[in-house]
Amino acid sequence: MFSAKTEYGLISLLELASIYLQGGVLQVAEIASRQQMPDRYLEQMLTSMRRAQILRSIRGPRGGYQLAMPPSQIKVVDVVRCLEGEDSLGGETVSDTPEYQVLNGLKNELTMARAQILEATTLQDLVDRRDRLVESQAMYFI
Repeated sequence: MFSAKTEYGLISLLELASIYLQGGVLQVAEIASRQQMPDRYLEQMLTSMRRAQILRSIRGPRGGYQLAMPPSQIKVVDVVRCLEGEDSLGGETVSDTPEYQVLNGLKNELTMARAQILEATTLQDLVDRRDRLVESQAMYFI
């Protein structure tokens, strides 16, 4: 339900959230290599998130990107809007037949439910889910 652009952006943010408390910085090439993403495409997304003040960039040989705020303050809905645009959470088919009206009603319900979930979900929530998954996989192999 996310575009590839948003998936890449969220995965990058998860990488950066992992080192947030240590004040760490990751370069585009590091994230792209770890997650097998095209680095030029990733650079565009990270630049967009920097402009939206989700990320900050650090210049210099040890520079890169880091979160501009704690993961608990970054809402997934803001990332989606940044990378996909304001209209990404909905849109109606324009027609006045009863069939289209019914479908538009369903689309609106889905859009509202999606927006509520994305608004209520923070980057920290995703980090916590990822950490639980990693922990359960590690226990499985013991």
